[in-house]
Formats: sequence, C-alpha cells, structure tokens
Amino acid sequence: MSDLNQCTITGRLGADVEIRRTQDGKPIANLRVASSETWRDRNSGERKEKTEWFNVVIFSEGLCKVAEQYLKKGSHVLLQGKIATRKWQDQSGNDRYSTELVLQGFDAKLIMLDGPSGERQSKPQRDQSSYDDYDEPKGQGQAANFSRDLDDDVPFLMEWR
Repeated sequence: MSDLNQCTITGRLGADVEIRRTQDGKPIANLRVASSETWRDRNSGERKEKTEWFNVVIFSEGLCKVAEQYLKKGSHVLLQGKIATRKWQDQSGNDRYSTELVLQGFDAKLIMLDGPSGERQSKPQRDQSSYDDYDEPKGQGQAANFSRDLDDDVPFLMEWR
C-alpha cells in the first residue's frame, strides 16, 4: 500500500490573497490561514485558545481565480491539499525551509465556508440537481433505487500492489 500525503484545514485568512504570475502568465496564489481551537481549562474554568498559522500555495488556475475574486482577509475557508517543504536561500545566502499546504491537481479543494460576500451562511448551499436521488426517501421507489445503487460488486477499499 502506498502512503498518503493529504491535509485538510479550516480557518480564516489572516491577510488578503497575494497573487503572483509565472513568466507564462499562470497565477499562483499565496494565503496565510489561521486555524484556532478553543476550550475551557479544567482547573480554572478559563477559556483558552490556540492558533496555528499555515502558509498555503495554490497552483491550480481555477482555484486561483476563485481565491482572487472572492477571498479576502477574514474569509472562512476549508482547504485540502498536500504538505510540501521547499528549500530556499535568504538574502544572506543561508538555506531556509518553508512547509506549506499546496493545492494543485485534481484532488485540491477550496471551499468558502462563508458566502461569496463574506457573510456566514446558516447552512451550506449545494447544487440540488446532483443530489436529488440521494436525499431522504420520499417513497418506496426512490429508496429501492438508492439501495440498488449500493448493491454492486465494487468493493469499498481496494489495495494495489
């Protein structure tokens, strides 16, 4: 079985999206995302908070367009990509390393958790047409169709060697 490099985070942008372009004009988006967790201290009852900051690089052209057009400082997002560490040199010639969440390829995801206007949605919006067959059964016929879809010979987990 091969290994898996996949990371999913939710958080808020700490700054506006920074867009750079390659020599051939393709966009690259850089984001700084803060992911915070809160809890109550068992002993004092005091509310505690811890924030982790993530550097995110988006190479996918479509996701760059969405980020550039709709995201701004404070936007709440879910990001899924791969963790990558790159080596670079600072102005003094010293080697430096940066670990980033990279969104590239078919499995990269960017989901806006607030609407495009930045307002928090009460519940996520979805394209109803692609889910109609899988909503709660409205009648016996639809429930039968759903169970028939699940009754096939394809296993849920396959291992390639």
